Amino acid sequence: MSKNISSTQKSYLAGFLDGDGSIYVRLKPNKSYKYGFQIAPYIVFFQSNKERLKFQKICDLIQLGYVRKRKDGILEYIISRQKAIIEFLCWIKPYVIIKKQQVALMEEILKKKETINDSKDFSELMQLIDKFRELNYSKKRKRHILTP
Repeated sequence: MSKNISSTQKSYLAGFLDGDGSIYVRLKPNKSYKYGFQIAPYIVFFQSNKERLKFQKICDLIQLGYVRKRKDGILEYIISRQKAIIEFLCWIKPYVIIKKQQVALMEEILKKKETINDSKDFSELMQLIDKFRELNYSKKRKRHILTP
């Protein structure tokens, strides 16, 4: 996927995530999915468009996502593919400090997602996803309950 990254670079990326990043999973209602929801994990870095050249160097180092420019002038580097998220978490896990709980929760969710066999398993996964509510600031605090 991506080139070799030194431990110094990994620790820098962990610090960047701790300070100017976000890690979370969204449940998107989608009737075409078996249990009515799409599970969408994300790791996102934020930076002002004024610093786009410096930010692009970081994005080029990671090479696991894509850049999006918001209407408010903020750039986002978004890692959303599950394999890419797992790879990135392996890099930064030993170095992350502030978002250590989010990293562990993301890993747990991605593992659980692979073992869904029935609605009970999916309900347990939804409860794990809801834990991000408690760890991250969110304007839209929702509890998800799977109804048969």
